[in-house]
Amino acid sequence: MKRVGIMGGTFDPIHLAHLLAAEEARFRFNLDKVIFVPCGVPVHKKPYEVTHAEHRYVMVLLAIAGNPYFEVSRIEIERQGPSYAIDTVRAFKQLYGDGVTLYFITGADAVLEILTWKDADKLVELCRFIAVTRPGYDLSRLREKLGERYANAIDVLPIPGMDISSTGIRQRARNGEPIRYMVPEAVYDYIMRHRLYSDKAVK
Repeated sequence: MKRVGIMGGTFDPIHLAHLLAAEEARFRFNLDKVIFVPCGVPVHKKPYEVTHAEHRYVMVLLAIAGNPYFEVSRIEIERQGPSYAIDTVRAFKQLYGDGVTLYFITGADAVLEILTWKDADKLVELCRFIAVTRPGYDLSRLREKLGERYANAIDVLPIPGMDISSTGIRQRARNGEPIRYMVPEAVYDYIMRHRLYSDKAVK
């Protein structure tokens, strides 16, 4: 039986904490590979707030280059309408069949909101969740907050604290503050070249 990790997200931009979480999940859960899935139309964000999907896709490609266990999928970018995890997991389930166990890798902040996700009850039947710890989010009472059924489908993955977020990176870029070393060097160069989050290149 194979194990495949699915790491969905806006990746606006992808940063070092994303990569650290994916690599730690791969190692700890013996995953054969981790597939990064940039969302097409985020459900909880207005389209004009999000950088064009092609830019975000290229940044993921640049970030994962050189890691043979990482892949990127365009499945949500090419799908019409909002990006829902249930649709993506079903598509990968159909692609890989019953012989593969799917692990959906997400942050502690997102997993605490799982009850609001579309068809969450069906989602926990199709895959397991890897909840990556994040500074400021307490997962010690997961069972109490989500209930037995959902808690049983979630594995908590503690990783070294990296208080880096895409939101913070965009804000720093808009303020003219440096973002180097928060993202891979190739992603940094891409952001600067295309001036994605600021009219001025940050040095």
